[in-house]
Amino acid sequence: MNDLANESVNRSQNPLGIDFNTPALQRKRRLRALKDRMARWYVSIGGLAVLGAITLIFFYLAHVVLPMFQGAELEARKVQQPAWLAEARAPLLLAVEEQNQVAMRLDDAGAVQFFQLKNGEALQRVQLPLPQGVTVASVGQDQPGSRRVALGLSNGQALIIQHNYKITYPDNVRTIAPQIDYPYGEAPIEVDPQGRALEHVAVNLNSGTLMLAGSTGSELHLISLGREENLFTGEVSVSEERINLPQIGEPISQLILDPRQMWLYVFNGDSSADVFDLRKRGLNGRYELLKDASNSVTSATSLLGGISIMIGDAKGGIQQWFMVRDKDGKSTFQSIRSFQLGSSAITQILPEERRKGFMALDADGRLGVFHSTAHRTLLREQVADGTAIAALSPRATRVLVESDGKLQRFVVDNPHPEISWSSLWGKVWYESYPEPDYVWQSTSANTDFEAKLSLSPLAFGTLKAAFYAMLLAAPLAVAAAIYTAYFMAPRMRTKVKPVIELMEALPTVILGFFAGLFLAPFLENHLPGIFSLLLLTPVGILLFGFLWTKLPESIRHRVPEGWEAALLIPVVIAVGWFSIGISGHLENWLFDGNMRLWLSNDLGIPFDQRNALVVGLAMGFAVIPNIYSIAEDAVFSVPKSLTFGSLALGATPWQTLTRVVILTASPGIFSALMIGMGRAVGETMIVLMATGNTPIMDINIFEGMRTLAANVAVEMPESEVGGTHYRVLFLAALVLLMFTFVMNTLAELIRQRLRTRYSSL
Repeated sequence: MNDLANESVNRSQNPLGIDFNTPALQRKRRLRALKDRMARWYVSIGGLAVLGAITLIFFYLAHVVLPMFQGAELEARKVQQPAWLAEARAPLLLAVEEQNQVAMRLDDAGAVQFFQLKNGEALQRVQLPLPQGVTVASVGQDQPGSRRVALGLSNGQALIIQHNYKITYPDNVRTIAPQIDYPYGEAPIEVDPQGRALEHVAVNLNSGTLMLAGSTGSELHLISLGREENLFTGEVSVSEERINLPQIGEPISQLILDPRQMWLYVFNGDSSADVFDLRKRGLNGRYELLKDASNSVTSATSLLGGISIMIGDAKGGIQQWFMVRDKDGKSTFQSIRSFQLGSSAITQILPEERRKGFMALDADGRLGVFHSTAHRTLLREQVADGTAIAALSPRATRVLVESDGKLQRFVVDNPHPEISWSSLWGKVWYESYPEPDYVWQSTSANTDFEAKLSLSPLAFGTLKAAFYAMLLAAPLAVAAAIYTAYFMAPRMRTKVKPVIELMEALPTVILGFFAGLFLAPFLENHLPGIFSLLLLTPVGILLFGFLWTKLPESIRHRVPEGWEAALLIPVVIAVGWFSIGISGHLENWLFDGNMRLWLSNDLGIPFDQRNALVVGLAMGFAVIPNIYSIAEDAVFSVPKSLTFGSLALGATPWQTLTRVVILTASPGIFSALMIGMGRAVGETMIVLMATGNTPIMDINIFEGMRTLAANVAVEMPESEVGGTHYRVLFLAALVLLMFTFVMNTLAELIRQRLRTRYSSL
């Protein structure tokens, strides 16, 4: 009986009587299990490989970016005590040539000593042609890199010299021959007719005109010199013009000439400066430089380009000042930013010749390395035991310090001083700007250029482009996905969905090309029609729907259920044709014939042909398929049992959609929106070709923008590998990666919460 019972049970479980324990079936099961394990391992390894690749990309970007945020390094070389230095007089000027091989030293007796920078070995000694018994009382240098020096003499005269270095290659060996040239002749120029010593002197050459300023006590002298050279004889003739300026009642402590010969900065007393307008030949104003009455100005010099003036004081502070136009159009001397080296008086400020950086030396022998635009202090280090004089090489890679009859050479490693958190993300007050601003301008034809590397306008442009694209794409894509999955007839869905998904295969470069060459000028010429289209399309659809409900049922039932959307195609076409057709009439009637000028002149809204509206339409068209496909699958995947149960309980189709279907599909819809957002943020070609690529921070829909991705694509081929510009572009890529990572992480957290919340429906 038990055997019969077992046989009946087995037959009920296996009515066909198949023997599943045969060797062939067992081999198939083992093979299927092996395939399942291999597929599982393949998917797992593939997923881990993707994560590993993303992690490696992140670390590589960080590896390229991190060196920008390191400070400067100073490495001391062997102290030199050459024999010639013991016999020399007190130094007034030190200089180093371009190749870091030859240095120059000038003393108050007019002796110029050239020597090897590496070991201090003497090369050549030149005695300047000074009058008998006359010494050098002051030294004034022209702009960094000019090697032009004005020497104020003890008899009220001035001598203009230029130290040059001729490079030759005899026997393929580089040889540097230093020399002293006299561009305005070897005869000194009379500055003070009374023959008093020139305590301070300043010089500048611009467009063939040399400005020479000198001071004796509180008396100011200014001379304009013209130079002409005979092409046949080589004889140089100099023309001279004395410029009369208002005199100052206090002793002068420093003179600086603007390289454009627009301003003369005269530092007088303890803490004030008089700025003279050389075009009007009058006083622009007197400015108090220090708020502390017990403090005083001890050193001043101009940065590269001559716009910024660096002022050192007796308490170790350094301030940056430059001329700024106020709201009334008047130029005023404005304090921009400050630095602190120590507590001792600043004795010397050394500007770099290729960047807006500088070094400062104080009375205790402490050296500081700074950058003005980045407002960054990169190094503070002791280089001497007391008062010293220093020189900075043209490439800012060597520092030469003389103190107590010794020469000390330092190697400077300071590759990326321009970068700081404030220069990348904060408002920076750039030279010649009326106020602090966010600016991206990485290159210029002028060597005096102040690099403007703010990523804020690029990040803003990225979000702006994504916002306008999502503003168009998200409602259309989600609404289309819901209608297709819930209301549309199955046969119509099988035709509509593939067509929309096929839009994703269209190359973005084609969309950008179309948007830039056709869509942008079309929008400009039909602005009223475009806005009419945006307003009238939903009105036309709603009106058609209302009229459709008023038709007799005999007519409405002729259209199969779920095919009603096809009737909207001629409605949309008619509304579009009507909107574009009345565009010209609206423009003449409402905007005086030109809506673009009306926006600019009457409303003060700038209009650029390639603007955010063009990007929103073009990029929205590219993003719609991504959002639609995922959202439609999410809505369509809602179990039919939930829909039928809701309808069976008396809910209307609309109530079922809003309270059951959309809530259940909300995790998938949200994921679709986040993926579309990621696509919009990372888009390159459309924003590159359809915008003006102007890195500005303006939410105006009629203005262009520049995104992080487009900026990397545009400027990476032109950047110097390993340079600051190159690394900042990698930082832009890292910011884009981090933004995408954070957005995806937040999206996943929100999606999981939505899934948990509505999984019980």
